[in-house]
Amino acid sequence: RIEVSLPENIIKIIEKRAKKNLLSIEEQIEDIIRRSAVNAQLKKVQSPEKIDDLLVSIFSRRKRRIK
Repeated sequence: RIEVSLPENIIKIIEKRAKKNLLSIEEQIEDIIRRSAVNAQLKKVQSPEKIDDLLVSIFSRRKRRIK
């Protein structure tokens, strides 16, 4: 069990989101944390590409791997 202190304005936002998703506040917070953890696992930090021309790096698309 983990205890977290949140400002009142954040709690109101989470309450509104929980009502929309038909969840309790605790369940909504668990869902947010779970989704964040899953997304963090999917995103891997890639080393920056070594490109000589700055414009090429700005306008080129990076290849993404989807598992």
